[in-house]
Amino acid sequence: MPRHYVPVDHHGAVRQGVYPGSFDPPTLAHLTVADTARRRHSLDRVVWTLSRHPLGKERGRTTVEERRTVLDRVAIDHAWLAVNVVDARLVADLADDYDVVVMGADKWHQLHDPSFYEDGAAMAKALSRLPTCAVAPRDGLEVPLEVLLEVPRWVARQSSTAAAATEPWTMLSAARSFGLWDGS
Repeated sequence: MPRHYVPVDHHGAVRQGVYPGSFDPPTLAHLTVADTARRRHSLDRVVWTLSRHPLGKERGRTTVEERRTVLDRVAIDHAWLAVNVVDARLVADLADDYDVVVMGADKWHQLHDPSFYEDGAAMAKALSRLPTCAVAPRDGLEVPLEVLLEVPRWVARQSSTAAAATEPWTMLSAARSFGLWDGS
């Protein structure tokens, strides 16, 4: 069974980025980050990737299957966007075989948090395996310039938590139409 939704061409014909996240719910910021990374890094495809067992988020507002359905609906309108669900948990494992890993600043900081690894050596090994990183800013979190993905300023202020709780207009229309996050 293939690990990724879209096969990787190791001869460089297809450049792919992976964007791991919970997308609970998917927001305008998620789509903007994915499209910006696609254009900035000349990617043919960005794969939104959900982990069945994500680190740091043991229980979501919705199930992985429900989110997959919503994300698949979004991908229909964007030929460069794909969706995948995996068992892997570490970003380094999720990013295997991809040219770029796309993430928000919160995920970047999680990558560098020793509590998510067995020890410092395991963290160093995982970080060394990462492909090119494209990190979208988030208000209050520092991002090194060499990995910074320049996006519109409003992106840094959006979050799935706020979208579900108080700012439903920041959800993608597919997410709003499914009604999974009404009154979260």
